[in-house]
Amino acid sequence: VLFAILALLLFDPLWSGVRARPRANLFVILADNSRSLSIADGDANEPRSSAVRTLLARRPHDWQTRLEQDFDVRRYTFDRQLAPTDDFAALDFTGKATHLAHALETIRERYRGRPLAGVLLVSDGNATDWDPTLLERSGLPPVYPVVAGSEEPLPDLAIERVDVSQSAFEDAPVTIQSRVRTAGFKDVPLKIVLLDEDGEVAAEETRAVSDDEEILSFRFQVRPVKPGTSFLRLEVSAADRREATLENNARFVTVPRPTGPHRVLYVSGRPNWEFKFLNRAVADDSEVELAALIRIAKREAKFDFRGRAGESSNPLFRGFKQNADAETERYDEPVLVRLNMKDAAELQGGFPRTAEDLFAFKAVVLDDLEAAFFTHEQLELLERFVAHRGGALLMLGGQESFHNGGYEHTPVGRMLPVYLDNPAGDSTFRRDTFSRDSKRSALPPMSGLRLELSREGWLEPWMRLRTTEDAERDRLAAMPSFRTLNRTSGIKAGAQTMAWAVDSGGARQPALVVQRYGRGRTAALPAGDLWRWRLKPTGEAGRDDDLDKAWRQMLRWLVVDVPARVELTVEAHADASGADVAQRDPPQPPLSKGGSRMAGAVRLVVRLRERDFAPLDNAAVELAVSAPDGEIIKLAAEPSLAEPGLYEAAFVPRSAGAFRVLGTVTDSEGNAAGTAEAGWAADPAADEFAATRPNTKLLTEIAERTGGEVLAAGAIDTFVAGLPSRSAPVTERWTYPLWHQAWVFAMALGCLIGEWALRRWKGLA
Repeated sequence: VLFAILALLLFDPLWSGVRARPRANLFVILADNSRSLSIADGDANEPRSSAVRTLLARRPHDWQTRLEQDFDVRRYTFDRQLAPTDDFAALDFTGKATHLAHALETIRERYRGRPLAGVLLVSDGNATDWDPTLLERSGLPPVYPVVAGSEEPLPDLAIERVDVSQSAFEDAPVTIQSRVRTAGFKDVPLKIVLLDEDGEVAAEETRAVSDDEEILSFRFQVRPVKPGTSFLRLEVSAADRREATLENNARFVTVPRPTGPHRVLYVSGRPNWEFKFLNRAVADDSEVELAALIRIAKREAKFDFRGRAGESSNPLFRGFKQNADAETERYDEPVLVRLNMKDAAELQGGFPRTAEDLFAFKAVVLDDLEAAFFTHEQLELLERFVAHRGGALLMLGGQESFHNGGYEHTPVGRMLPVYLDNPAGDSTFRRDTFSRDSKRSALPPMSGLRLELSREGWLEPWMRLRTTEDAERDRLAAMPSFRTLNRTSGIKAGAQTMAWAVDSGGARQPALVVQRYGRGRTAALPAGDLWRWRLKPTGEAGRDDDLDKAWRQMLRWLVVDVPARVELTVEAHADASGADVAQRDPPQPPLSKGGSRMAGAVRLVVRLRERDFAPLDNAAVELAVSAPDGEIIKLAAEPSLAEPGLYEAAFVPRSAGAFRVLGTVTDSEGNAAGTAEAGWAADPAADEFAATRPNTKLLTEIAERTGGEVLAAGAIDTFVAGLPSRSAPVTERWTYPLWHQAWVFAMALGCLIGEWALRRWKGLA
């Protein structure tokens, strides 16, 4: 065997392979500098940050020295921002957020097109800005995470999520639902408190935990706060029990309340009882302002009713003004009464003829008015009001509404959620009792009509006037019956029936139908004598105002989602609701002027519209941000290239607490175009400490999707030693003579020793 090996070596065989070219490739060491590493695992007195410091400390001939022999090493720390460092001496673990996605995105962009061999990531993985789409983009190098922290559960209470819901339901409480995660608090009573802006207790609840790890849901209802943006605070605590951290025991709650008044235009074909009670219902409502056009005389031909000799004006206006001939209505114009106008000039010419005049309102209510009252242009303007402006249209029943008003083939008829035609011979849907068709008006009328909520109606808070289902059913049963109803031939696809009118024989017709139309919504209320509700004898205290309350809730529902000329919204990069951001898709952070993402920033978005609700460009938008400490920061919103009329600004909150922002808009001529207000709450500590255990699942996913692997802290030396043999952007081939290998000489020496031992054993030597 020895001679065979020596003969083989005479041919000078070579041993070859591929390795990373020394110092030609880049390698990044990325260390987490956030406050979440200050948590101590189990009974350890030292926090996780101590283990990270020990791992990254420079020592002679350590793994970092070995890594520098083969790679051009770059070192960074990250929390809210990515910062370069020489030796990780700058680690203080005081960062208020773990913007892991931002750090990886920045490294990807910074080293795009350069030979980056990999990233050694030292973190607990509890990212506060994680974007799952980051791993779907190309360009990320292999990431090798080192998990900081133990998987052992720690005793802790954390408010994970807070949701706020409110509706147009009059005086409805604001519902606040929170989710509290518990660990290690079995059989311990927890107390959660809701505080108002003055620090007073608005609501509180105490509940015991039944398991070692449990998620509890709490629900509070508080009465409406002041209009605008208000802030509440949730706090959870447990007596006589130590927690891993107290930073996640409180969260701010942002409660945006609508600010009015929202203007509604009511147009009626004649004075009636409906307007009396509708106007009375909203008289003291600060959210809704009702302007009315009521016709007291129809349009008449000039030659039908003549006045005095030489008189060309309508006699109904005789005696009102001295210069009557110049200013009063002509015979061929209807006589309208204007009520609740903002000034003497508003709607002086009757129903609006221009978009600027009509779009100043958020909803239009048509009552007992025929389609011939409007010009074709006004009917098309109503359709634009709903579809383009996003307004709301409600048609009430009456002698000249729906089919009787001739709306079948008009733009208003297209918008209504019900069909106005009636196929001949259809016995299921019959025309109303006001029908001008004598043949069909002979059909028996519906009598004793009772109101009955549909399944959809029961689910809508603005349709209900009582807090419980039984009380609501009792209210409906006690309501007086109606006598008139505009019957329809069917419900359009996509429309929802909120209520039915059921007669004494059990037949039913839609009593309230709603649907979306374009950007707005339309509703049909075919009942012609809803005012009879008011005839109910006074029973229990406070029950005789149900009609007023129903009108207010319906009008609030009409205007609640109608856009304004100036709209200001806040899109927070960090998840302000408190949800687990590693499991959801949070919004992208704003872009800086250079195009890079600004970590931790919120995006202030302003949408501007002209009076006709076309996008408003060439405007000046000033934003005033009120910080928790009272400081006012002025910003200028810049036009966006993505959408006309869209303006954006980025703001980075530097402290925790409640922020308010007021937007002031000035058009190109220097005139004030409107203002808008919004707000948000920054809870960086609650987001940072949302989880006490490391997110190993996320770090494993990052490693697998990028071609890396999760490393143990004790295995880094072995990993670094074998790293040059892994895939790298810049490589080289290496060759060594086979005879120059130590194992070849060891084998030859082993053959000689083996032969000698064999001879001694057999007695041949």
